[in-house]
Amino acid sequence: MTDEWQPIDTVENFSPREPGPATLAGRYVLLEPLDDSHATSLFEALGNEDQGLLQRYTADAECTSLAEIVELIEAKRGRDGSAYFAFVDHFNGKALGYGALMRAYTEHRTIELGNLLFTSGLRRKRGGTEAVYLMLRHAFEDLGYRRVEWKCNNLNMASRNAALRYGFSFEGVFRQHMIVRGENRDSAWFSMLDQEWPSRRAALETWLEPGNFDAYGTQFTSLSKLNGVGGS
Repeated sequence: MTDEWQPIDTVENFSPREPGPATLAGRYVLLEPLDDSHATSLFEALGNEDQGLLQRYTADAECTSLAEIVELIEAKRGRDGSAYFAFVDHFNGKALGYGALMRAYTEHRTIELGNLLFTSGLRRKRGGTEAVYLMLRHAFEDLGYRRVEWKCNNLNMASRNAALRYGFSFEGVFRQHMIVRGENRDSAWFSMLDQEWPSRRAALETWLEPGNFDAYGTQFTSLSKLNGVGGS
């Protein structure tokens, strides 16, 4: 028996844009470049949280003062190849979280959606889901990436479940991938591809429609169901 060459997919030859400052407007949240102007509202939002629990699986330290929040923001803004967004609630104008498009490999057209922080004003709310939707749409449609990655601590079941709910596909676990605050981290990897994006976009937009919620904000159809996965 002789080995046969297997066909290899060819890829359209163009480079995506590197992530940079951008403003992304949704129905519930406004995403704008993270800067010091968001420090006060973020500090207020974090004051209502158990930061130890909220940041258990991140590399960020707890912020116990406004100065520490400013320092954290400045450190994030200084990271090359990343675009950090503040998630600003449309109704009260306050930043309730942040996230980034990061680790862009333009030669391969891959980018990561990560370093997400959702305080209780966004967590399990329409605003949090819309923030992820806006970043995905920006990565695929505005910047031109063909793969968006989601990575998290393998122990972080909330993040793992969120990735599946949003429509990412689980790819596996990178064992002993990182050391964070002196602790081992096995990382779970997820991805979404450009050919999957149209159906994922349709599911997200359907879920985000006001008509999908009753007067008390309870959903009629879950995003997980729209994306064909278990859960809510």
